[in-house]
Amino acid sequence: MSKTIGFIGLGTMGSPMAVNLAKAGHTVHGWNRSDGRSGPLLAAGRRAAAASIREAVREADVVITMLPDSPQVEEVSYGSDGILAHARRGALVIDMSTIAPQTSTELARKAAEQGIRVLDAPVAGGEAGAIDGLLSIMVGGEAADFEEAKPVFEALGRTIVHCGPHGIGQTVKAANQLILAVNIQACAEAVVFLEKSGVKLEAALDVLGGGLAGSHVLTRKKNNFLRRDYTPSFTMGLHSKDMGIVSDTARAIGAVLPLGSIAAQLIGSAVARGDADLDHSALLRGVELLSGYDGQ
Repeated sequence: MSKTIGFIGLGTMGSPMAVNLAKAGHTVHGWNRSDGRSGPLLAAGRRAAAASIREAVREADVVITMLPDSPQVEEVSYGSDGILAHARRGALVIDMSTIAPQTSTELARKAAEQGIRVLDAPVAGGEAGAIDGLLSIMVGGEAADFEEAKPVFEALGRTIVHCGPHGIGQTVKAANQLILAVNIQACAEAVVFLEKSGVKLEAALDVLGGGLAGSHVLTRKKNNFLRRDYTPSFTMGLHSKDMGIVSDTARAIGAVLPLGSIAAQLIGSAVARGDADLDHSALLRGVELLSGYDGQ
């Protein structure tokens, strides 16, 4: 069934997601914190550019937020100009940003006081997954709200799982980012190990990808490693932010993450060296630096 959707955040991920919702037949009112991001949505049909959060959400059945971090989600959600002030009672807010689990649970609590329902539904799959509608969506919140939101999710992704109550979607996403960070670092180390040993890299990665060492990360990032192409599909800066969420959550629950802690430090080092806007496969640059190797 077609829904009216207020979409807040038309960035690298949000823009193609909003376009896919419009293509699926939903009416999408998009709003972005900065100007100049509504062109793709306007071209997709069954859509409108909103001049304010109020305009985007006041008639919406569903409000989706796709923003960089907790402060931005809080900024658009609270206050006299925020979502909770202008969304109608009974509306469903779906936050698809990657933020701290405690931020998600607090948003759900405050929204409930206004008669507004909330799901936390962070995604994995990067820009390519957003464009192709192949995202993996991990959802926290009430089961009935998840069932209602399925037609929306199905326009955006293929792996769609209700993981538990509020905040649990974000917890699963944090685990995803932990695995991803360690995997990229391991691949980067293998690249330098192979090249310094004189092995033909492309052939080696092909055979590794066909065995137990293969992974979706190795498949997706193979060309980044081969070409040293760090055009971002997901930036190092955002991954560093996510590893902060992993570290804070692990500390709060008493989970010890030795490899995760090292990966977080290596990503943080890359950001400090000026690589924040590069693809996270640029962890390879750090391994090259530590190895005294220029990638030639």
